[in-house]
Amino acid sequence: MNVVKSPLSDAGLKTVAEALQGALVDLIDLSLVAKQVHWNVVGPRFRSVHLQLDEVVDVARVHSDTVAERASALGVSPDGRAATVASGSGLGVVAQGWIKDSDAVGALVAALGAAITRMRQRVAATEEADPVSQDIFIGITADLEKHHWMFQAENA
Repeated sequence: MNVVKSPLSDAGLKTVAEALQGALVDLIDLSLVAKQVHWNVVGPRFRSVHLQLDEVVDVARVHSDTVAERASALGVSPDGRAATVASGSGLGVVAQGWIKDSDAVGALVAALGAAITRMRQRVAATEEADPVSQDIFIGITADLEKHHWMFQAENA
């Protein structure tokens, strides 16, 4: 069912739809990874890491909504179901149980690094197909890189 007609060509829409869906999955998973670590972090830096993790959760959730709404605006039905996220994310898995603060920071460095790499691929893929979506990906990448830097500095 095609409810919304996209202004993009069919080929452009296919490229942008894949990029938006991939970004949605990664952002939802990033929020889940950060929240899982948030609940389980322990150690002398507990409070600062705990609060910093919530900042990542908030950023990921805001951006996931932006991405999903952009997809809808182009006539693409966004899919944020748990099974879709579990099968499509490229962020890796977080260990179960308590996580020492330095390991928690390392887990976020890895998850953010993976998300940034994939987001930069989407920036490149959408350059010609849809500069509006590309602009969204650029903004998301900038925010993720800021958090990536901050977490890297935690374990320096």
